[in-house]
Amino acid sequence: MVTAVFVVLFLSAVAFHALAAEDVNVDVIIIGAGMAGIAAGRTLTEMGITNFVILEATDRVGGRIRNTDFAGMKVEMGANWVEGVNGKELNPVWDLAKQVNLRTILTDTSNLSSNVYDASGALPPQIQAQAMATAQNEYVNSLSATLTANNDDDVSVLTAQRLFGSVASTPVEMALDYQLYDGEFAEPPRVTSLKNTQPLPTFENFGEDSYFAADPRGFATIIQPVASYLKNTNGTIEDPRLMLNKVVNKIAYGDWGVSVSTEDGATYTAKAAIATVSLGVLQSKLINFEPDLPFWKLEAIFEFNMAIYTKIFLKFPSKFWRTDPGTEFFLYADDSRGYYPVWQHLEREFPGSNIIFVTVTDDESRRIEQQSDNQTLSEIMDVLRKMYGPTIPMAEEILIPRWWSNRFFKGTFSNWPIGVTSREFAELQAPIDRLYFAGEHTSADYNGYIHGAYFTGIDAAKSVATCLKQGQCVSGSTKQKNKTKGKKLMEASVCAAPIKEELDAQRQHWVKKVKLVEEALAAKCA
Repeated sequence: MVTAVFVVLFLSAVAFHALAAEDVNVDVIIIGAGMAGIAAGRTLTEMGITNFVILEATDRVGGRIRNTDFAGMKVEMGANWVEGVNGKELNPVWDLAKQVNLRTILTDTSNLSSNVYDASGALPPQIQAQAMATAQNEYVNSLSATLTANNDDDVSVLTAQRLFGSVASTPVEMALDYQLYDGEFAEPPRVTSLKNTQPLPTFENFGEDSYFAADPRGFATIIQPVASYLKNTNGTIEDPRLMLNKVVNKIAYGDWGVSVSTEDGATYTAKAAIATVSLGVLQSKLINFEPDLPFWKLEAIFEFNMAIYTKIFLKFPSKFWRTDPGTEFFLYADDSRGYYPVWQHLEREFPGSNIIFVTVTDDESRRIEQQSDNQTLSEIMDVLRKMYGPTIPMAEEILIPRWWSNRFFKGTFSNWPIGVTSREFAELQAPIDRLYFAGEHTSADYNGYIHGAYFTGIDAAKSVATCLKQGQCVSGSTKQKNKTKGKKLMEASVCAAPIKEELDAQRQHWVKKVKLVEEALAAKCA
């Protein structure tokens, strides 16, 4: 997903530290000023609750939407795309982008299979591999629908590929497979849930198009309309309720409310709190909970995955890559899957910049974060020389974001792994007493995406308002009383009829479709 769901561009916003570093009592504490936290604050305001504070660990607003200066340009280190556009429903992030006139470029990967370089620098014909990958993806989506309709057990995307009868094995096949799955989920098919990711609701509901943010103000400009309640008369984000550089290290909670402590010694007490920190932070030891989170909550937190999606930017003195139409994206097919595989030049976004970037994920991201920039640059130059020859110029600059190492994020966005049921995911979302949770990782349909964070911030704030205004406070611990009963009902509803014959029929359908495509292409190329 790539967008799937990353930190912050400095919004030219200044937050006052007017509240003293002593005990502060408010109605609601919001932890985190990313999209979820800012959306939660707006929703509380709209519902008449204004006595709240937003505690943000960094010096910016925006969470994992973050840009930085690189080679005279502004590049996005985190979230970069509005994914899911031009469909039956309006993506709220696209709506925000339009409100601020964000400069975006339509992403077109339709010609990607023609831009796959092998280790010899050749561009071998990929007609058959692309046809197989397309048919396989359609089968994977069809199988997911069948398993869901029959309420059958989940499988991994890799299992679905095996059922189809074709698993990527050659360097070229692995590169195409990587771009299709790891490029979206930041984890390989063997890890990713089939039923809970295929087909993706983002593209089913909002449209199949994606737009690359290339605005000098930064992608995080989309947060400006959401944060309007924090602006002064000059349109600047300047509100004493927004407190930057406030690192939360302890959360005490109960049916009485919530108390939050920060590293600078301050304590904030409220009737309720909304924690919008990333899944990676919840899995880390940054925040101490008192009492300890119940086992069912910890289990849900640790069952889900915090993925890592890393874009490594390089600046060259001159271009040596193709920039003609249909060549913006290109792949490197290495014997080792995921080794500097997906490339994009920025000639359309920033003409004349001579900037390209390569995307890595998962274990490669972790490995690269732990080595020096010089070592990474050396590895990248070796790959580029294989693709373009030994005479290409040396890169002048390199930028390597380190999301996994950053204690305030511990990754880029969440991925739904095999083995986590919808019921267990609901436990990840569930509040505990007066402590509520939001963020992209708590969105069942849109985890990993900015719009997922946006929706969950709104939903959590509405739940808090209902609790405070109407006394209807639902705790996740209450939900656990019906846990066994719910499981039995789910098991009883499973269709008893075997579906092997149906799966075999689907597989044969797609195999025949591949053969027809191959025959048509062979006749066309004869």
